[in-house]
Amino acid sequence: MNTTLTSLAQLLDNEGLLATTANITAEKGATPITGVDCDSRVIVPAHVFVCKGAAFKPAYLTSALEKGAVAYLCDRDRAAELADVAPGTPALIATDLRRAMAFASAEAFGHPDHDLTVIGITGTKGKSTVSYMLRAVLDGNETHARTGVMGSIETFDGIEREESHNTTPESPDLWRHLANARKAGLAYMDMEVSSQALKYDRVLGLDLAVACFLNIGRDHISPVEHPNFEDYFQSKLRIFDQARVAVVNLDSDEIHTILERARRCERVVTFSAKDSSADVWASDIQSAYGMVSFTAHTPSWEGPICLGMPGLFNVDNALATIAICEVLGIGCERIAEPLSRARVPGRMELLPSPDTKVVALVDYAHNKLSYQRFFPSVKEEFPGYRIIAVFGAPGGKAYERRHELPQEAAKYADYLIYTEEDPANDPVEEICQQMADATPEGTAYEVILDREEAIRRAVQLGYEGESPAILCLLAKGDETRQHEGNEFVPCRTDGDIYEEAVRNWHPSHPEA
Repeated sequence: MNTTLTSLAQLLDNEGLLATTANITAEKGATPITGVDCDSRVIVPAHVFVCKGAAFKPAYLTSALEKGAVAYLCDRDRAAELADVAPGTPALIATDLRRAMAFASAEAFGHPDHDLTVIGITGTKGKSTVSYMLRAVLDGNETHARTGVMGSIETFDGIEREESHNTTPESPDLWRHLANARKAGLAYMDMEVSSQALKYDRVLGLDLAVACFLNIGRDHISPVEHPNFEDYFQSKLRIFDQARVAVVNLDSDEIHTILERARRCERVVTFSAKDSSADVWASDIQSAYGMVSFTAHTPSWEGPICLGMPGLFNVDNALATIAICEVLGIGCERIAEPLSRARVPGRMELLPSPDTKVVALVDYAHNKLSYQRFFPSVKEEFPGYRIIAVFGAPGGKAYERRHELPQEAAKYADYLIYTEEDPANDPVEEICQQMADATPEGTAYEVILDREEAIRRAVQLGYEGESPAILCLLAKGDETRQHEGNEFVPCRTDGDIYEEAVRNWHPSHPEA
């Protein structure tokens, strides 16, 4: 059934989310609604515009109406102001704007999740890697993509492709991407689901075929994210409330609580790199320079798996992928080869130099749990290498990282360089000083505020030392924007900066 303004109002009323309406006559109520937007720059005719957020300006509504929006959705606090801005315009006034926005978006876009297999992946560490591994398997050797992706690196829905701002987009954008995926004929949507998305109802109403829970650690605890660990953890657990099948890592902290919540799903499939009682588990785990291999065991098959990227923790990520495929009925013959060639932009990317004196490892590792997995793996896989780490901490959120990251890195690294990493409205000098203050006594470090200069300094230190060095360039991955103030400013990727610095040391090797 086609959605109209009246049917949308009725839906919100049935959900207890409609405070009142304005200017919805019988004629206007019959207006077809084909979507919902919360960004006036992407609004199209026959859509409802959502007026939300602390930064909202009435001019955004004016612009949306000029572009063809047929109504707006707002909360009660803004209703009077917006009635003066757009007199006579049909309006839906919500008791809970976030929940209303999610339900309205799903309805207006025609519930495209019912025509796709949607897989949701959550956890403190590993979401992007599992997402890309899974995408490699689901796409297989097809010449055309079969899988959409929404995550912290990029969003691709068969029609739109863009670098992501949020791990999980706001609900109107989420449902637009799902609708695009259906229109493009994709079979799957493979998406990362953040704690913020779950806490603030961005994915409310979304039908997940599979919810994968990778792990839990302390992160995103700040006045603007989660007030404490329990709030963060409980937000993550909400993913099981809207999934048919749960895929769970038995090696995660808080596993008993996770399993208890996961049993709300119709089925639970477990995986483990340590515990052979799991449904999907690994044996014969081996690692060498840039390569990890193991034997996978599942209810339907067992066999060798070889990963083309370093990091022992990627065994966990591969097992998660295999467990999801077990649920989807995808066998070994479609898994092993794609996993061997799976790559994740900016994740465990190994960048050599012409003489092997220096090698760089670019990764998004950015919190305590990821450091606890990243650095031991580097130490084991690159014996005899000095470890030089370049990293920072973000502004305006996750303040605990400024203390935890230096302490974790110092356990393994020979030299630390603190630099900028999306400082937003916090002074880079202040962030780096806090990290310096948290550095354990006796650990060699320096502060270089400019990230490009920090990476060049790491290359210099690598070549000046007697033993080979691995440069760990962390948190930015292949991002091309730096969050400075309220803007996202273009920047070069860590890999590009590193490769240029290496060429300066090897002018006779332009291919470096």
